[in-house]
Amino acid sequence: MTHTTDNQTNATERNPVTDAPKKKLIEVSLPLEAINVASGREKSIRHGHPSTMHLWWSRKPLATARAVLFAQLVDDPSSNPDKFPTLEAQEKERRRLHGFIEELILWENSTDTEIMAVAREEILKSNGGRLPKFLDPFAGGGSIPLEAQRLGLEAHASDLNPVAVILEKALIEFPPRFSGRRPVNPNATRRMGEWSRAEGLAEDIRQYGMWVRDEAFARIGHMYPRVVAPGGTSHTVIAWKWARTVRSPNPANPIETPITSSWWLSKARGRGAFIVPRVVDGRVSYEVVQGNGGPSKEDDGTRVGRGARSIADGTPISSDYIKAEGAAGRMGSHLLAIVAEGERGRVYISPNDDQRAAANVAVPVDIPDEELPFDPRNVWTPSYGLTKFSDLFTNRQLVALTTFGQLVEEVRARVYDDAVASGMEPGAPLEEGGAGAHAYADAVAAYLALGVSRCTDYNSSLTSWNSSRDGLRNTFVRQAIPMTWDYAEANPFSDSSGNLLGQIEWVAKAVEQLPASAPGQAIQASAAARDYDGVAISTDPPYYDYINYSDLSDYFYVWLRRSLKQILPKTVGTMLTPKTEELVANPYRHDGKQGAEQFFVDGFNAVFDRIRRSADRAIPMTIYYAYKQQDGGKGTGSSSTTGWYTLLGGLIDAGWEITATWPMRSERGGRLLSLGANALASSIVLACRPRPAEALATTRRAFVAALKAELPSALRHLMQGEIAPVDLAQAAIGPGISVFSRYARVREADGSDMSVRDALLLINSTLDEVIGEQESDFDPDTRFAVKWYRQYGWGQENSGIADQLARSSDTSVGALERGGIFEAKGGKA
Repeated sequence: MTHTTDNQTNATERNPVTDAPKKKLIEVSLPLEAINVASGREKSIRHGHPSTMHLWWSRKPLATARAVLFAQLVDDPSSNPDKFPTLEAQEKERRRLHGFIEELILWENSTDTEIMAVAREEILKSNGGRLPKFLDPFAGGGSIPLEAQRLGLEAHASDLNPVAVILEKALIEFPPRFSGRRPVNPNATRRMGEWSRAEGLAEDIRQYGMWVRDEAFARIGHMYPRVVAPGGTSHTVIAWKWARTVRSPNPANPIETPITSSWWLSKARGRGAFIVPRVVDGRVSYEVVQGNGGPSKEDDGTRVGRGARSIADGTPISSDYIKAEGAAGRMGSHLLAIVAEGERGRVYISPNDDQRAAANVAVPVDIPDEELPFDPRNVWTPSYGLTKFSDLFTNRQLVALTTFGQLVEEVRARVYDDAVASGMEPGAPLEEGGAGAHAYADAVAAYLALGVSRCTDYNSSLTSWNSSRDGLRNTFVRQAIPMTWDYAEANPFSDSSGNLLGQIEWVAKAVEQLPASAPGQAIQASAAARDYDGVAISTDPPYYDYINYSDLSDYFYVWLRRSLKQILPKTVGTMLTPKTEELVANPYRHDGKQGAEQFFVDGFNAVFDRIRRSADRAIPMTIYYAYKQQDGGKGTGSSSTTGWYTLLGGLIDAGWEITATWPMRSERGGRLLSLGANALASSIVLACRPRPAEALATTRRAFVAALKAELPSALRHLMQGEIAPVDLAQAAIGPGISVFSRYARVREADGSDMSVRDALLLINSTLDEVIGEQESDFDPDTRFAVKWYRQYGWGQENSGIADQLARSSDTSVGALERGGIFEAKGGKA
């Protein structure tokens, strides 16, 4: 990446009075509640949202990313006293900017070119008539660089993980090359007008996706036969429900026992269905019974805790015994039931020999036999003998997925011929920057490969059947590779969840909505080694030890590599995703917790020291930190608080001054359920500037005095802004940490340097005093939210405590629930 500017600010980007870089809006004020509402609403938007192109963990909502970027790039009115000389004029201009942000971030306006043009004009006005170049060095799922591109910036993204890089390329790099082009497939939808953005590309993804599906069915459709119901009607199968089996340890009755959590297939009222197992002559058979009179909770399934019980006589089967049987290769499987498409819903049918025989196919060649990582916290299957990625799929699934991958390679030739016939020049390959027929064929195939990769999430032996919703659960219900005992094998040629064409349609709809405007580039690079010269930075770095991206993404990479090795050979050049340099505090990779913490701290500090030395100084850097509600109280021992202290300490040690912190309710809670407490729930966005080289040291006493002098006015300013009561206490930490980070160091009475942990304790203590003095100015909801946060942070407590606190704040639990402050459920608030 080359740049024409250095990291010095020009005259139009400096405050005319102080000659310091101009304050940006994000350092002063945000319409926080509107951003949080838009981000929350976005979670329910499915079709066309870029997050639906492919799974990635902890993606940021587009509304949050767009608002943060805009406010990061646009001047706060106080920075232009010549235009806004009075406080009243400045506040009026802030309200105007807030109103525009509220309109800008709506999902419905994502493709509104007029609104985006106004946004670009505002950015140009605040940056000397230039649009800054943008970079996210931890781009992950690509939300932030995508929104930079949507705002008209030249967007650059990088990540060490090749799966992330493929997604980033699919979002910001490939679409602009083919923007406005008509589809080349002869069967494409006819249209009188123009094809905007990447709509033509999306249509070709659909058309060639149908060819892949039809060709695959011609080759392997016999492995997915229809099923005949007891009444003689024929149905397309949706899924086959299987259970893993082990022999009972009882030597007198060593029956092959299914390990299942539930015999229920559907609990729908009036349409219930369940499985009845029968033991005859040492063998188990299964019958599907219609109705709602199925097993009770006590009799449901054979699993007991981490172990099981014999289907014949109830003999306990320990977890250790099951693991030993699995490790010895003695784990089998039984077909329990068949789920099929009916005229009025699902049809549940007993298994038969024809359906068992259809699943009994040979293992294909070139399967993903790479070893699963050693990560007992997030990868559970190796303990049970499933040690390779290929072990996570049935033989029939392996045949289907390898066939789909082969057809992705084959379809390139068809796309190329059609593209040349439509008038495209051959040109260079996609990975070499081409934009002709060769590159177009590569691009269509790359998106189809993402569709196939999406399929793997629904086509593994780790998917399960949800009897409450009558549907499939995907593999990654949580951010882990789990062990599933009774699994549902989807039919990729049905019209239900997990079907190939449906997965390709998700990809096509996402491509259809992309801006495909300004140039974009995504590269595979370590954040510690890449160039940051003169770029604006907004990034969502790894969250300490919360998500082991490389271990989890290998699940997709082993399939993507097989589809893309001829299309993106540089990007998928390694057997598995890189592990050694990944900036995650993984104790299994770095000699325990202490080694993992040191690795993370050293790597984090090196990255942000490198950024500080060369990034665009006219624009503050913004960083996201995802907080875990379950761990996020005011305790000091959780990995959440460790990660928070590490982030703040790393930035300050690397020479950054934190100028603002904003709480964003931006995580998809239902999508990111992890192991117990590892569920990301809320983000904090930090705005940071390089600390001046001449910054002074101070004492603890002077630091506390500065806090007491500055926090009251800062708190009043926050209260005047558009901020929800529940967010006020967290947002108020920003001005305090800004005071702390402006000093080169803060010395304790014994001469040692004050830690971030101790600084936050002092900030919270001072905030308690200030808030206590100003509490009479708060409305009841705000009084409650501040009291709750000061006592319990993000944690849960008994609803009775919430009721008492609500009454003391002159409000009620019901009113607080209606106001969206919190939810009381199951005796917890």
